[in-house]
Amino acid sequence: MCGIVGVLGDHEAAPLLVEALKRLEYRGYDSAGIATINDGRLDRRRAVGKLVNLADLLVHHPLAGKAGIGHTRWATHGAPTEANAHPHRSGPVAVVHNGIIENFRALRAELASHGIAHETETDTETVALLAHHFMQQGMGPVEAARATIARLEGAYALCFLFEGEADLLVAARRGSPLAVGHGDGEMFVGSDAIALAPMTDRITYLEEGDIAVVTRDSLVITDVNGHLANRPIKTIEIEAARVDKAGHRHFMAKEIAEQPSVIGAALGHYLSSDGTCLTLPEGVPDFAKVERLTLVACGTAYYACLTAKYWFEQLARLPVEVDIASEFRYREPPVSPGTTALFVSQSGETADTLAALRYMQGRAAKIVSVVNVPESSIARESDLALSIHAGAEIGVASTKAFTCQLTVLLLLALKAAQDRGHVGAERLADLLSGLRALPATFNTAMERNEQIRAIARQLATAPSALFLGRGLMYPLALEGALKLKEISYIHAEAYASGELKHGPIALIDETMPVVVMAPCDALFDKTVSNMQEVMARGGRILLVSDARGVTQAGDCVWQTITLPDTDPILAPILYALPAQLIAYHTAVAKGTDVDQPRNLAKSVTVE
Repeated sequence: MCGIVGVLGDHEAAPLLVEALKRLEYRGYDSAGIATINDGRLDRRRAVGKLVNLADLLVHHPLAGKAGIGHTRWATHGAPTEANAHPHRSGPVAVVHNGIIENFRALRAELASHGIAHETETDTETVALLAHHFMQQGMGPVEAARATIARLEGAYALCFLFEGEADLLVAARRGSPLAVGHGDGEMFVGSDAIALAPMTDRITYLEEGDIAVVTRDSLVITDVNGHLANRPIKTIEIEAARVDKAGHRHFMAKEIAEQPSVIGAALGHYLSSDGTCLTLPEGVPDFAKVERLTLVACGTAYYACLTAKYWFEQLARLPVEVDIASEFRYREPPVSPGTTALFVSQSGETADTLAALRYMQGRAAKIVSVVNVPESSIARESDLALSIHAGAEIGVASTKAFTCQLTVLLLLALKAAQDRGHVGAERLADLLSGLRALPATFNTAMERNEQIRAIARQLATAPSALFLGRGLMYPLALEGALKLKEISYIHAEAYASGELKHGPIALIDETMPVVVMAPCDALFDKTVSNMQEVMARGGRILLVSDARGVTQAGDCVWQTITLPDTDPILAPILYALPAQLIAYHTAVAKGTDVDQPRNLAKSVTVE
């Protein structure tokens, strides 16, 4: 969640640190700071709010030096104040941290017994205090950092900077991602490759439990057992790490518009050159031998899994269990030997999802992940990782990653249907043809953008909204409600349409817009009955359907959004687009921060 960057360079570090932190803004943050070493002296600057506040501070109170660390903080322990902002310092030690130190109170009490008092509300300050304490006992910087790390419980990515040591960073990871970048006589540390892309394309990813001692001309890594470890250097694609809006007002708008191309890219990786056959990589399970499939994820990825449950059960007749990762990891469910576990995460670093994956290691017959970052922890710890090929997604509210997740999950469901003998050649050909047409269908649906903008201006005045859907549209209703509340801050809930009479209908009045996701499929008539129940109570229906559905619904609905015809199996992927645009334009109309909504983070790397 927090962003970390470290620089041992040939140029002034402060501008590099601030630029790298800008590339980590997408993670979500409420304060920022940097520290540098200049002529052996350690100094720091911190500011609450956006990075522009830190940049302004540095104009009036600059920091010189060619070695430094920087941080964007998403508050966990303590309010977003300058005192609680990173880097934290104690004497000659400065440290930045992503994660949660679970035993910080015990460590704080131990330090207090030595007369060492804390000054902030944070868990991270304890790391700096402890390292300083060890140095007062005669330890050198590296030894003190190692001794400190050995005492920590919880999740962390850490980077230490020491006064008088302008050619040294000590970095460590457990539970939170961290990477080291290699330059020409320079070295860098970052939360991910995106932060380091302008400085280097050569990255070493630290493994769980690693400690890295970094100088300008060396990198020494020891593993969780204290043994020297040789981690490979990966060359990243700079283009894949680009962070720009390409002329769009927001990253979210850009990423919505990119969906036709990235869906096409995903299909291109998993279909034959003529698009008529599945060409999933070696290692995909033989689903004929799979007794049960367990899908685990968080947030939007969880809704992708709920959609996939319908696909696997309807197309392949394969029993599927779907769990929220934060519940699954503590529920510790029994796992039958014939279970395949599938984990979905945009970042591949989602803490709860990673913990759930580790629970399944040694229990499930096979672990498969669907991720957007092939070098992520979830990908590396899976038996097979399938990339969704969405490219860097910067907006906190997931858009293109969601539709690419759906695309890859549907391809897996089709593979399962093939393996289990539940889809004929003709039906498979029809579905693959429909998938290949999806990018063009998306472009056609984008023609509704201005209409949705006009509707959103009216939605922006509503205090609350409901979303309804049946079957495959139920998870899309959940996703639509999540998007709206995430970025517009309008209270929104979603229900399976048949549940309306079991409580939610009590909320209906003339102020309540009800968004109904309903292509004209086998369940459409039942959905129309639910719409009638809403309208009879003064509720305003916004119907998202195809031309036939809009016609059958009649003239009594408040607003309609007409989408191109598509196969009902493919509809969830297409219907994600209006859900995204409704949320986006409503948020713009309300003037909220679309790309960095309050209190949220893109990559949730703490529990």
